[in-house]
Amino acid sequence: MIQTDINKNTNDQDGRAVAFVKARLGAYGVKDYPGELPQTLEEAYGIQSAAISLFPDEICGWKVGRVSGEPEEKFKVDRLVGPVFSRVNRDNIAGVLEMPVFEDGFTAVEGEVTAVIGKDAPADKTSYSIEDARELIASLNFGVEIASSPFPGINDFGPLVTMSDFGNNYGLILGDEIPGWENMELADWMFETVINGETVGKAAPTALPGGPIESVRYLLENTAKRGLPLKAGMRVLTGAVTGVHQAYVGDDAYVTLGDQKISVSLTALKA
Repeated sequence: MIQTDINKNTNDQDGRAVAFVKARLGAYGVKDYPGELPQTLEEAYGIQSAAISLFPDEICGWKVGRVSGEPEEKFKVDRLVGPVFSRVNRDNIAGVLEMPVFEDGFTAVEGEVTAVIGKDAPADKTSYSIEDARELIASLNFGVEIASSPFPGINDFGPLVTMSDFGNNYGLILGDEIPGWENMELADWMFETVINGETVGKAAPTALPGGPIESVRYLLENTAKRGLPLKAGMRVLTGAVTGVHQAYVGDDAYVTLGDQKISVSLTALKA
């Protein structure tokens, strides 16, 4: 990944991308959106790609989120994507994982089916079928996304704004492989999300159109067209199962799937 010096002002740098990257590295909030709101998918992903080129870390995975309602009709897409960087990539542990988030921004805890990519996607392939996507998946695992952005209004202005700031991601936690995942009995995969001792969501991953494999298929096409094909070992959060549940610094949360459990404590991100 080619990276640019964020402190070197050039005419071709998008100020919105620069502002978000500086806020993420500086661990501070962005009260107002830093510029004009993006109006098209191309513009939104252009901001994201510019920010990726500025961010001093490697992409180790991606998140896929849902686009629904009027934006789905307008933009003719039902998903959005954003990168997951190495600094926020975790494996589950038996205890509680401390996860840093933006104290003056937005945070949510989301249980998700998480795909592990088994081999590199062909660099010159930009169109994928469901069968193509499934062949590239090594496993489907239990996982949790920590969705966090320095912009507290990240979800208030539609999916293009969410896309523009890394898809609102600041954490991926990978749990164990889902037993028998190849059979795709999605209705049996019951996730429960608990924040500060209160159940805030309980559901199986049946509401997302096409399920987790379709999320991987969509991501394969999106990233390939942007010159960022998926690599073996990457992890893909395929969409919130129980919903987007806002949380705050100091909160404790956990997500379960059967006898699996991922527990987190949200702490304030430091620069």
